Amino acid sequence: MKQNWKRKFFTIAAGQMASLIGSSAVQFALIWWIASETASVTLMGLSGIVAFLPAAVLSPAAGIAADHYSRKAICIFSDLFIGAVAAAFALLLWRFELPVWTALLILFLRSVGNTFQQPAIQALIPQFVPEDELMRVGGWNQMMSSGSFLLGPALGAVLYAAFPLPVVLLTDLIGAVLASSLLAAVSIPPMRRVPHEKRGSLHELREGLTVFREDRRLGLMIAAETLSMIFILPMASFYPLMTSDYFHASAWHGSAVEIAYALGMMVAAFLMGSVIKPRRPLWAAYLGMLGMGAACAVCGILPPQMWAWYVFTLACALLGAFCNVHNVPLVAYMQATIPGEKMGRAFALTALMSSIALPLGLAVCTPIAEQIGVHRWFLISGVGICLITVPAMVLHLRLEHQK
Repeated sequence: MKQNWKRKFFTIAAGQMASLIGSSAVQFALIWWIASETASVTLMGLSGIVAFLPAAVLSPAAGIAADHYSRKAICIFSDLFIGAVAAAFALLLWRFELPVWTALLILFLRSVGNTFQQPAIQALIPQFVPEDELMRVGGWNQMMSSGSFLLGPALGAVLYAAFPLPVVLLTDLIGAVLASSLLAAVSIPPMRRVPHEKRGSLHELREGLTVFREDRRLGLMIAAETLSMIFILPMASFYPLMTSDYFHASAWHGSAVEIAYALGMMVAAFLMGSVIKPRRPLWAAYLGMLGMGAACAVCGILPPQMWAWYVFTLACALLGAFCNVHNVPLVAYMQATIPGEKMGRAFALTALMSSIALPLGLAVCTPIAEQIGVHRWFLISGVGICLITVPAMVLHLRLEHQK
């Protein structure tokens, strides 16, 4: 029985890794298509908004669904929906010459599927993984995800250079079919369900919010994380412009930045999953946020010269590493402490906070970046994240002493 959960986890993880490789290859190709064809900060900002908009609108529904219906079925159908969207767009591109802005529609639809898939898969893991193994599993999961993001951009760059965009899009369908097939083959123990007759959506959401009110330290962490995301999330939309417009480099250089970020994530995830097991996971998550802020600030002070691109790439690797130093212990803490019947809504609400933070951040940073340059937004973001994290750490210590 002790080994059975490992077999189930690695079967599911292998499929999810294949799906993520396909998705990240497609994501890279679509974003690079927009960046290379338009070099528009505004359009890149819009790509970030449409990618997160479904989470802002649908996360509450996704969380409620994950707590009341089969999480396994939700994951399967979400993956297949994303693959079908990519295949449909590939067929349209093959037949017609579509304008670049149509990529925004595909990013939006893919995000709809991802909005339902993420809280379901995060809440599914504690149904078969022992509580004392969640930190290690979180490290494994992030390491595989990071490996997917490492291979995905490289695959996307190769395919984008060698084949028409419709061919690249088909990798999403292949990954989705494989992930769904492997997940369907795994038996998952049922979760304890709470009857939900005569309970409206607002009541469901209030129940999810009680998780953060009852655990004030977790609530403080999520608040600090959300404020930090206002600074850091828009940068994901501007990475290609840093490479193509600021450093005047190629798509291969753009993929190298993504690879460096993923390598940093992989190293940190490996350490968190096999070597380091923080006794105070929320404190470790704060240290991860501080590291992210420092790495962003370094990116923002570099000159537009090729030698500085190498420093930028190294800073991106550190940013990826600190991202997992933040994420792995935070997710493990939530999976270990939140009641199973509320977990889907709790994870969906954190996704909702991030989805609100992105358009808010883009609304602020897009006009600023147009005026002062994308690189300076990296510096502003790094300083802003540190100014949010340090006071939150002080408040966290006070809450620990009150306990």
